[in-house]
Amino acid sequence: MTTPTLFAFGNRPLTRRTTLLATLGLLGTRLHAAPPAPAVWPHALQVPGGVARLSLGPAAERPVAHLTTTAGDVPLLVLGDAIEWTALVGIPLAATLGQAFITVQSADGGSRQVAYTVGPKQYREQRLTVAPGTVDLSPEDEARYERERAHLATVTTTFSEPLPQTLRMQVPVPGRRSSSFGLRRVFNGQARNPHSGMDIAAATGTPVRAPLMGKVIDTGDYFFNGNTVWLDHGGGLLGMFCHLSAIGVQTGDVLQAGERLGAVGATGRVTGPHLHWSVSLNRAMVDPALFIPA
Repeated sequence: MTTPTLFAFGNRPLTRRTTLLATLGLLGTRLHAAPPAPAVWPHALQVPGGVARLSLGPAAERPVAHLTTTAGDVPLLVLGDAIEWTALVGIPLAATLGQAFITVQSADGGSRQVAYTVGPKQYREQRLTVAPGTVDLSPEDEARYERERAHLATVTTTFSEPLPQTLRMQVPVPGRRSSSFGLRRVFNGQARNPHSGMDIAAATGTPVRAPLMGKVIDTGDYFFNGNTVWLDHGGGLLGMFCHLSAIGVQTGDVLQAGERLGAVGATGRVTGPHLHWSVSLNRAMVDPALFIPA
């Protein structure tokens, strides 16, 4: 009988077969031990309510980019380095599907357009039958709402520096997600605007914390939103926190990620305590889930 060839492996002789198995085992260990690829924040999702990540290529200086809208040019957040710059574009829930463009200006004064495509997304719809008085506003409430809407429209135009160092956010309050972004409610057959944030159910008084470093740019008690805090994270990235039982900050305060800004409540037009958290990018409300780990 032929004796199998032996190979030295430490102090133990191995056959060709066992050597192969040992080699494959080491290779498997190395493959499993490889670190995962780093996540990119926010996740790209080119749909209404999503975020487009558009490569602008290399440049010695940060390019300037903007989105042209009916209200004028809206500046965009551009991050990266000389090797590659990336423009982040918040896509409104009311965006038209199909091809869209941003304009990029270079340091030498030239400009170019970068195209992207907005694809479809079907958000959930909820149909409810309620008492008419809970849907239709009185003239006084309607007037108050319009005043507040005009004020908040100016808040969302904030674009400041420094730009954020990271876009990975932490959830501002622990709890069950009671309503997701994009949900469209139909009351008594009348469609309302899609839900522009994430609702997180939590007990009244639960601390609400900044998901990312930011400066307080607005606080107030609003008709629909109740006690509200707005944070400016830089570069047109804003956060809105609504229905608070208490506001623990004032305009001008700078918060680090994780610092307390208020407490969960049920102020405004709500049926129970929860936090409504919205994220606005270049004046468009986008899905906060794109900025947090799954």
